[in-house]
Amino acid sequence: MLIAVMSDSHDNIPNLRKAISIICKERAGMIIHCGDFTAPFMLQELEVAGIPVHGVFGNNDGDQYLLTKLSLTSLKNIVLHGLIGEVDAGGFPIAFTHQGMVGEGLASTAKYKMVCYGHSHLYLEKRIGETILLNPGEIMGKEGNPGFCMVDTEKGIVRRISLNDQ
Repeated sequence: MLIAVMSDSHDNIPNLRKAISIICKERAGMIIHCGDFTAPFMLQELEVAGIPVHGVFGNNDGDQYLLTKLSLTSLKNIVLHGLIGEVDAGGFPIAFTHQGMVGEGLASTAKYKMVCYGHSHLYLEKRIGETILLNPGEIMGKEGNPGFCMVDTEKGIVRRISLNDQ
C-alpha cells in the first residue's frame, strides 16, 4: 500500500491542495497527518482526497472540540485519534503522534514497522532497530521546504516530495 504522511499544515490551503493533488495522482490508499491542522476547514480540504485520513492533534490545534465534531458528523474519511494514533496498513503497523520524543518512545518498543511524528517542521528519517522513525517535515512552508512523504509499505521505502518542485 502507498501511504502519504504529512504534518504541520497550519492552514496553508494552497500547499495542502498541491499535496492532495499529488496523493490522488499517485493513488495513495491512506493519509496520515501528524498534527497541527490548526483550523477545522483543513479537515474539509483533506476530505477531498476521498481516502482514509488518520490524524492526531498537535500543539496548535486550538479548537479540538470543533475538529472532532466535524470529523464525527460531516466528514466520512477523517478519523482523529487524539494524541497518539495507530493503524494497520495491510500488516504494516504504524503509530503516529505530534511530538518527537513520544515518537522515539513508540519506535523503541519495536511494536511498529513505522512511527511518524511532526512538530519540528524538519524532515527526518532514521531507523530505531527495525522501525522506521519518520518526520515528514511540514506542509506549511515555514522552514522553506514544504513537503510530505510517500511510503511504500510493501517495500518499506520512504520518498520525500517537495512542494517547491510542484
